[in-house]
Amino acid sequence: MSTTTDHSPDPTDLQSVLPTADVIAAQVSAALAEDLGDGDLTAQLLPADQRSRAKLITREDAVLAGRAWADAVFRALDPDVRIDWQANDGERVAAGQRLCVIEGRSRALLSAERTAMNYLQTLSGTAMRARRYADAVAGLTVEVLDTRKTLPGLRLQQKYAVLCGGCHNHRQGLFDAILIKENHILAAGSIPAALRAAREIGGGVPIEIEVESLDELEVALSAGAPTVLLDNFSLTQLRAAVAANAGRARLEASGGVTLETIRPIAETGVDRISVGDLTKDVTAVDLSMRFVVV
Repeated sequence: MSTTTDHSPDPTDLQSVLPTADVIAAQVSAALAEDLGDGDLTAQLLPADQRSRAKLITREDAVLAGRAWADAVFRALDPDVRIDWQANDGERVAAGQRLCVIEGRSRALLSAERTAMNYLQTLSGTAMRARRYADAVAGLTVEVLDTRKTLPGLRLQQKYAVLCGGCHNHRQGLFDAILIKENHILAAGSIPAALRAAREIGGGVPIEIEVESLDELEVALSAGAPTVLLDNFSLTQLRAAVAANAGRARLEASGGVTLETIRPIAETGVDRISVGDLTKDVTAVDLSMRFVVV
């Protein structure tokens, strides 16, 4: 396997994969609605015209992700808010580092705080987990992919955060690729039949088929599968699969991948490794926001 040196994302590339402003605004509107309801009662303790400055810091080492959503939260409640970011999405940040300074109406900042922090903490936690996986395969050309095992309602946000951490996206959902699994094969009657049906209905979207043995792999390759998912293969089986494949298709390893096992899996020569752990077991990053009356 050839080597490469870095999985770090380019900030310009990250901007190009952000959801549109309208999509982010709709996501933020739903998130604010569940927190604010008919209005923030506690914020009404403050004078309506009072302004404040807030400083956001991280209390632990992390990878930042979610700036666009945090910005949209604050601006939804105070269109004139000023936000001075001192770190970019995808950037490693150290414990105690100041991430941004925010200035605006006190009521709006307080009402927006929890929703904005929820986005930043969860997405930065996702990015940090992705960064650890990317680091674990540093120097190899293998792509580490996320899955559909995302937090409900946060699919686009978490997949963006995965990119911030230096890993890659698999399909966004059931609509933009075909992944043929065991039950699909059983319903279709065979691996070749499932692949034929996928080509007929796919409209040019990526097609991938899951196999559970070396014999099934050979059937899939003979049927012209462009990408094959090797489900819960042992390291010995993975090496045998790579040898048998001989470059005919793209091979993806999946099933029970952890930080401890991903490097040996990558060294078998597979092209991709999909990891549900990137998005389903996220630990939020510890952030803190402190307010000072202007």
